[in-house]
Amino acid sequence: MPEELRESETVLTERLNVSRPTLEDVARRAGVSKSTVSRAINGEPRVRAAVAERIREAVDELGYVPNQAARSLVTRSLVTRRNNAVAVVVTEPQNRLFADPYFDCHLRGIRQELVRQGAQPVLLFIEEPDDYPRVVNFLGGGHVDGALLFSLRTDPLPALVEHMGLPAIFGGRPAVGSGHRGHGYTYVDADNRGGAREAVRHLVSLGRRHIGTITGPLNQASAIDRLDGYRDVLLDTPPRLIAEGDFTLRGGATAMSELLDRCPDLDAVFVASDLMASGALRVLRERGRRVPEEVAVVGFDDLAPIAEATEPPLTTVHQDIEDMGRLMARLLFKQTPNELASRDGSHPPSSVVTPTRLVVRKSA
Repeated sequence: MPEELRESETVLTERLNVSRPTLEDVARRAGVSKSTVSRAINGEPRVRAAVAERIREAVDELGYVPNQAARSLVTRSLVTRRNNAVAVVVTEPQNRLFADPYFDCHLRGIRQELVRQGAQPVLLFIEEPDDYPRVVNFLGGGHVDGALLFSLRTDPLPALVEHMGLPAIFGGRPAVGSGHRGHGYTYVDADNRGGAREAVRHLVSLGRRHIGTITGPLNQASAIDRLDGYRDVLLDTPPRLIAEGDFTLRGGATAMSELLDRCPDLDAVFVASDLMASGALRVLRERGRRVPEEVAVVGFDDLAPIAEATEPPLTTVHQDIEDMGRLMARLLFKQTPNELASRDGSHPPSSVVTPTRLVVRKSA
């Protein structure tokens, strides 16, 4: 984890521990006993409506999160009241979010399911370390019923969200080293490693002998998994055949240039995203390398606006990105009040890993 993120996590965790409102604070603000606050939060009918409303106002003003209630989407304030709003947290620059069709597909699936559930998405960006306090304060302030978080790298956010008790679903498995203890959260991901294996096996079956790869950023779990899938097939890959990209078109072009400079005899490349593969194809064309005759190319994502528009059309690994977004939102609303009444919140819905498949076009 970068030093500035590690320091950010420490500061934010200390802030949450010091300033998080307590049941006593709510009781003091509302002018009632702790037991009355507890009964109101648990929805007991013995609390008069006027008193319950006064307690609700105190909860909202203080941003108090009841530990048990915060593990569900039943209520963030009191009884059965909901904000009907869900935070969608993205650790990407805004300009990339709206330029990359991957995010467009993902957000479209999320929005479709949230609309079906009667909830409004609230989009939050984390572009630099200074954004963490602002986002964490908002998430802990009682404004939303839960959070959907994706495009995380090695990041303090999973641990911070768990600490505050906010219901959350992650898009993709948080990277090892993110500070998370490995339980208490749920994610939706694709079979990144299996998809990468299938892609590389396809290149091997074509008789290619010098197969390189362009990875995503290796502080992100999906990129690590796709590199592991490549290595599963090519066990003794020399480092010169591996170039790190950043899931952008420019990053794919830069990494492709590096591979060609290092390995003039390169005859195939597995690229960890379609957008990077598009950049790689551009460089191959500029270098006069014919695809697939001299260099076969396989991408990952199967984004139609890219894969079907490249020249030649891109062979790639398909993942259902839009449906993964829908699944994230659906899992957030999965538990019903009756289910939650019989649980202590320590067993969240199971994570989902969706299948992938190779789509063969003309690039390989």
